[in-house]
Amino acid sequence: MPELPEVETVRRTLAGLVRGKTIDAVDVRWTKIIKRPEEPEEFARLLAGQTIQSIGRRGKFLLFHLDDCVMVSHLRMEGKYGLHQNDEPLDKHVHVIFRFTDGSELRYRDVRKFGTMHLFKPGEELTELPLRQLGPEPFSEEFTAGYLRERLKKTNRSVKTALLDQRTVVGLGNIYVDEALFRAGIHPETTANKLTKKQTVLLHEEIVQTLKEAVEAGGSTVRSYINSQGEIGMFQLKLFVYGRKDEPCKKCRSPIEKTVVGGRGTHFCIKCQKK
Repeated sequence: MPELPEVETVRRTLAGLVRGKTIDAVDVRWTKIIKRPEEPEEFARLLAGQTIQSIGRRGKFLLFHLDDCVMVSHLRMEGKYGLHQNDEPLDKHVHVIFRFTDGSELRYRDVRKFGTMHLFKPGEELTELPLRQLGPEPFSEEFTAGYLRERLKKTNRSVKTALLDQRTVVGLGNIYVDEALFRAGIHPETTANKLTKKQTVLLHEEIVQTLKEAVEAGGSTVRSYINSQGEIGMFQLKLFVYGRKDEPCKKCRSPIEKTVVGGRGTHFCIKCQKK
């Protein structure tokens, strides 16, 4: 699933491609993607005639800000947006088409059909699900080392599981939790409320720095991620542990190990991240 750096990269490229374009019509070909309103026909009707003013992001969600509404889109495992001309061949995995008045189309492609789209009145999107329960953005003033310490002190879950909880901080997924924990020298199975203040301060720094570097690199191309212009991310070249099982640790040369924490495959170095 794309994490914050990948979704932010998609947001940036999409904004340059479709900002200012006016929707002429919407063709919904897989109705289960549309979650609000419940009727896909109403979804299409509300978007017709709307101009895309800007594209934002909240955690792993894309926010399309239009004249009179906001579309909240989650890519899930395989969702991708691409800009095409209306005479280009249509892929069988394209499930929603936003047809613009200039003859171009924004096509949403999703092999596994797990993506979602919600439509709200402006401002309403932040007070309703799926965004309502999200924690702070990692680059925001609200996400401080003090906040993280207080949050982690309240749970006896593993620190890996606690960081994957989007109510703790948004945008983190399997890749960047593993990477931040390695950089901070913290074993992923460490009980969250057992972390010292020093460990929490360092973890906070590494979460922010890891995500910042990943955004600058365009995200990590793991499995099938590409941005909205068909370009791959490059941060996977800088990964310390994720996806590197049995490869030598870049710091101590010990083999990277893999286990399961909270139902998620988890990579770590047994020497650099002592339990």
